[in-house]
Amino acid sequence: MASRIVSVAFEGVEARRVEVEVQKVGALQSSFVVVGLPDKAVGEARERVRAAFAGLGLAMPQGRLVANLAPADLPKEGNHFDLPIALALMGVMGILPQDALDGWAAIGELNLNGGIAAVAGALPAAMSAGAWGMGLICPEACGPEAAWAGQTPILAPRSLIALVNHFRGSQMMSAPTPGPMLEGQRAPDLRDVKGQESAKRALEIAAAGGHNLLYVGPPGSGKSMLAQRLPGLLPPLTSAELLETSLVHSIAGLIARGALTRSRPFRAPHHSASMAALTGGGVRAKPGEVSLAHNGVLFLDELPEFGAQALDSLRAPLETGEVMVARANAHVRYPARVQLVAAMNPCRCGMGGLGRGACGKAPRCQQSYQSRVSGPLLDRIDLTVEVPAVTAADLALPAPPEGTVEVAARVAAARNLAAQRAEGAVDAGSPLNARAEGEWLERIVALDGPAKSLLTKAAEANNLTARGWTRTLRLARTIADLDGSGPVRRVHVAEALVYRRKAPPMEQFTTA
Repeated sequence: MASRIVSVAFEGVEARRVEVEVQKVGALQSSFVVVGLPDKAVGEARERVRAAFAGLGLAMPQGRLVANLAPADLPKEGNHFDLPIALALMGVMGILPQDALDGWAAIGELNLNGGIAAVAGALPAAMSAGAWGMGLICPEACGPEAAWAGQTPILAPRSLIALVNHFRGSQMMSAPTPGPMLEGQRAPDLRDVKGQESAKRALEIAAAGGHNLLYVGPPGSGKSMLAQRLPGLLPPLTSAELLETSLVHSIAGLIARGALTRSRPFRAPHHSASMAALTGGGVRAKPGEVSLAHNGVLFLDELPEFGAQALDSLRAPLETGEVMVARANAHVRYPARVQLVAAMNPCRCGMGGLGRGACGKAPRCQQSYQSRVSGPLLDRIDLTVEVPAVTAADLALPAPPEGTVEVAARVAAARNLAAQRAEGAVDAGSPLNARAEGEWLERIVALDGPAKSLLTKAAEANNLTARGWTRTLRLARTIADLDGSGPVRRVHVAEALVYRRKAPPMEQFTTA
């Protein structure tokens, strides 16, 4: 006699259907095996199931028990297969009615006393179960998270005995309610930053168009302060963006008691982070920082101190908006549409080659330090801004009249203009200027003669790449939106070129 229930295996943010089947096979010696390409955590489920049954006073049936996880060629990873294996085994033992598990999928880890512990991935599991026309059984702690899936029926028991009582009709459980929608941590106010007007202007432009930004300046000049104030300038997540972001955070186990927030993610990994930490990986190919910052901001402070391989692994995600984690047994895709903000000192000593405390090894020290960041990565940054040291006169001034509220209002107005342009346009793709491309980009920019002439001359003089040309157009469009201008004029292109990092002379790339 066999008993079946559905569970899931995660591939990125997608939940693949897995049929969990337990059958008792006649044999003289009692044993319990799990087959179907399980990893170590899944293989250990049989011991947790044994202990949980013992904690409930249940004896394992005599004979050979086989738990099969189908399809057999799909790798099964994680601790969430305990509950479906236990439920299927209860069906074999006659504790649960044969039809009780029909129409249900299950995830959950078992404690040794029969309790059901929280697992990651409840939201994508609930959404997939709903798409299959099924309900989801998940731990009580995951119920508020799974309830965000909408119309999917959810059961969230605290223990195995509570679930058995529910199916037997002696103690019915009510469906969990979605967790709270939190306001999120309040972002620091831009009014705290004194001086640095050009850096503030660049931050406003970056927020309005979703552009990548790099600050270069000595220690204490306010680079990190400015970057930390960017989330306060950005609009809240839309419903679609909230779902995408929450799926990634659910897989990573970052949703506590089902609480979601419309605040955009802000991730600031330490410069010792590895390539796997940034882009995702490890034994179970978990999402990395670039995916955890999806639809938000990825802040890399002390940019040259990151490993060169780790930094260059971000080049493809910054272009495509997704990251592919390739392993021998699987290829996992995670979304990674982020706004990159980085900060760095001009050289190792931090002071650069000008002013008081200038580096005595300039310019060789600066060239050596800044060359740690590859040219292709820098080419993906739209705004590179020099942030000078703050003077005593600046610090003595009162707080500036404009803060986060005023700048965020202009950012919202510019984004609304971009959204109105994209509304109803088939080839628009994303309404964000930083992602405009192809014919849509040419149509929304449409440079006149003087503007095109300026950009052409600057491209020749500064060795602009094709990517640099495109990103300059996008940046000019955002600057025009902040000005409330329909067409992109010469003055907007000129300001966009100011922020563009100059490429080295082509002679450096020629060989004798």
